[in-house]
Amino acid sequence: MGIVLKMHHRWALGLLLASALLLMGASGDRTGQRFDRLGHNLMCECGCGQVLMECNHVGCTTSEQMRKELKLAMDRGDSDDVILAGFVARYGPAVLSAPTTTGFNRVAWIMPVVIFIAALTAVVLVVRAWKRRTPNPPSNPGGSGPGELDEFRRRAREETSTL
Repeated sequence: MGIVLKMHHRWALGLLLASALLLMGASGDRTGQRFDRLGHNLMCECGCGQVLMECNHVGCTTSEQMRKELKLAMDRGDSDDVILAGFVARYGPAVLSAPTTTGFNRVAWIMPVVIFIAALTAVVLVVRAWKRRTPNPPSNPGGSGPGELDEFRRRAREETSTL
């Protein structure tokens, strides 16, 4: 009976250690995911025009410094909004990879849709107008009627038959 108790004790201890390691790994993964998510919301300020986490310039000191600032803000326990506001205060609104959905920045989200709908409407109206137009009957050059046309045919036959 003592052996069975020791085996259960070992299983329980092993299960407890595995659970602790799993929880430690999960919390670290969330921090990494948060760092990655916040880094993708920011633009690198070195002038490359790339997202902070995607800046691939060899030796880019700007992206390294910005990543350190982001990590430091996360270590302080700042919320996502506070971190992003801090970067906007330091680097300006151009540091955000996408405009916010508040205030005048809504225009950046709404205008592409409005322009697409307006262009589509214009195309539909132009096509309908073209379909409604009635074609003009072909006009006779020089005002020649059916009798004159027969006369031209007769003269053409005469002139070509003598060759």
